This record gives sequence, structure tokens and C-alpha cells, in this order.
Amino acid sequence: MTDHEQPRDPQPLVRYAQRLTERVRAFDRRRPLVWDLLVTGFFVIAALTDGTGGWRNTAADPGVPEPLVLLMSLGLSVPLLWRRRRPLVALTAMAAVSLVNNWTGAWLQAALIQFVVVFDIALRLPLKTLGRAALLTTLPMTATLIRYPSGSWDQLIVPQLWCFALVTLAGIAVRSRQDYTQALVERARQLEVERDQQARLAAAAERARIAREMHDIIGHNLSVITGLADGGSYAAARSPERAGQALTAIATTSRQALTELRRLLDVLGEETPSASAELTPAPALDDLDSLIDGVRSAGLPVLRKVEGEPAPLPAGLELTVYRVVQEALTNTLKHGGPSATSELLVSYATDAVTVTVTDTGRGALTDSHGTGRGLAGMRERTALYRGTLEAGPRPAGGWRVRLRIPIPEGPTP
Repeated sequence: MTDHEQPRDPQPLVRYAQRLTERVRAFDRRRPLVWDLLVTGFFVIAALTDGTGGWRNTAADPGVPEPLVLLMSLGLSVPLLWRRRRPLVALTAMAAVSLVNNWTGAWLQAALIQFVVVFDIALRLPLKTLGRAALLTTLPMTATLIRYPSGSWDQLIVPQLWCFALVTLAGIAVRSRQDYTQALVERARQLEVERDQQARLAAAAERARIAREMHDIIGHNLSVITGLADGGSYAAARSPERAGQALTAIATTSRQALTELRRLLDVLGEETPSASAELTPAPALDDLDSLIDGVRSAGLPVLRKVEGEPAPLPAGLELTVYRVVQEALTNTLKHGGPSATSELLVSYATDAVTVTVTDTGRGALTDSHGTGRGLAGMRERTALYRGTLEAGPRPAGGWRVRLRIPIPEGPTP
């Protein structure tokens, strides 16, 4: 095969037949009455053509009056117009004409048109109606046995039953295929609906995650900056050196906040992160020292304790612990008062990591009942790792936040 040659369709006639069938079905769906008129007209013409004289070649009585033959030809073909809307009614009318046809001995070939209606009955109506359809197609044959008793009865009844069975099986096969196709279409529609629902749920979860990240980044850093600014304003007149240190710490904290915000906005703004985007790892437990130093520089004394042997944890779990500690210290900065102190205890066990943050301040009034966004975000993060979070005032005064997260089994990602 050369570069300019195109692969040929191995079955062009099949493809053409399929396209033609689809066009016919589409036309039938748009104009059902037109299609019924076309089908009925075709069989009416065929019946009238046979009724002009060809019927005498097979008739038991060639002397049947021509007007009666014409009426029977119409009676065996015109009811096809109702084959889809009232198939049993159409078959009943044709069975009555077929009875006259067999009794008179005309034996018109148009009597075979009734099997078109039988096909529609098998295709559209409940299967229990096939018994009545079988009686309507075979009982008229008894008129031939009574009026023209030549040969055994099975020579007339058995071929009729065989024709009925074959047409019925064909209708059931087409019906099964249509039902299967409809089931596939419905399944595809359900999958599309479920896909849209999953997309909406994922978008809602992503919005909630972004809101938590924005709250943690902006809320904490602004609280630290506010504390540093207040301390610098007090020290400006008495100790210019301390005021300069406060301004330096404000600049450092602002740059850190901008870096984290830029990283988050880069993820939101691009479906595929560009190579030039600054990649900053998510905060982890190793970053608690810098977090505590920033809080201390803002004026909140923090004592850190560690119990147990630190164990490697999943990155998402470390981020959750970091954010909870960040939120707890930020709340102390905002609501604890000028003389508040804080203590951070990180305890490692074989099955869980526990973090306890206590302070001696007044407590967060807006979060005392869990209505603030801070505590809601902490609880959502904790729930992702099946942990527990307790937050509330201490009996001796101050506030306590206790986080316990089980360590997952298996290799750490």
C-alpha cells in the first residue's frame, strides 16, 4: 500500500444498507402516518393485482364473483393501515375476510398479508396476545376443511402454524434487539447523568478545599502581620531597632503569604502547570519550627514539646496537622489577648499522632460553638483522615484544641 492509498471498506454494501436503514427509521419516526400509507398502499396494489385474475390459478372455485374478490382483496390489505396502532383489531378484521375467502374457495394470496400484522403483534404487544393471534390466523382454515375436504387436515393447518411461528420468532428477535438497544441508550444516559453529578461534586469539593487553603494562608499570615505591626508601633518610639525587626518580619511573612497564594493561583489558573511556575512543596511537620518562629515574632510565646519517636507520615496527613496547628495558633493570636501564651504538644504513637494546642488567653468567641470557618475547616480536614478533633475552653481558663489522627498502615506515600 502506497502513502496515497486509503484502506477500503471491506463491507461497503453492509455499511450502505445500515445507513439506508437508519434513514428509513428516521423518516418513520418523523412521519409515521406517511410510512403506514406507503406500506398499506404497496400491499393493496399487490392484492388488487392478484385479484384481477391471477387468483384463479390456485382457487378451489374459479367462479367466485369478481366484486366479491375485489372486496376480499381490499379487506385483506387495507387493515394494514392500523397494524401499529390497533394490530389485534386489524388482524380480527383480516381473519373475518380470510374466513370468507376460505369458505368461497377463492383462496386469495392476499390472505398471507395477515402475517405482517402478526409480526407487529409480536413486536409491540405483550407476548400473551400471541395465543389470540394464533387462533385468528388458524381458525379460518377450518372453513376450507369443512367446505373442501380434500386431503388430511394437517396439510392445511401445519403450514399455517409454521408460518405463524417463523413470523412470531422474527418479531420477537427484532423486539429483543430494540429492547437491548434501548437499555444501552438508557444506560448511557444514566452514566452521563452520573458523570455530571460526579463532576459537580468534585467541583464543590475542590471549591471547599481551595476555600480552606485560602483561609489558612490569608488568615494566619494576616494575623501574624497584624501582631507584628502592633508590636512595631509600640516599639517605634522607645526602641527603633525593635521596630525595624518587626518591619523585617512583616516583609518576610508577606513574602511567604504571596508565595503560597501564587502557588495556589497557578494551580487554579492552568489545567497543566507550566514549567516556569514556581513549585513549592506543601507545608509539613518540618515546617512547624518556622511557623512557631513567625508566631513568636508576632508576640505570642509558644512552647513546643514532642513525645515519642517521630514517624514518617503521608504528605496529606502532615499538611492536615500543620494546618490545624496553624489555625489554633492563629486563633490564639486573634482572640487570646496581649498576655496569652501557648503550648504545642506533638505525641507520636504506633497507631496515631496526637497534637494538642493549649493557651492561656480568653478563647475564640466566634468559634466557641463551632460556627466559625476556622473550626469548620479543621473538622473537614480531620474527617478526611478519619481523625477526631476536640476544641473548647479549658476549665482553668484559656482554650484547647486536640487533634488525633490514626496513622495508616502500609508504605507511606
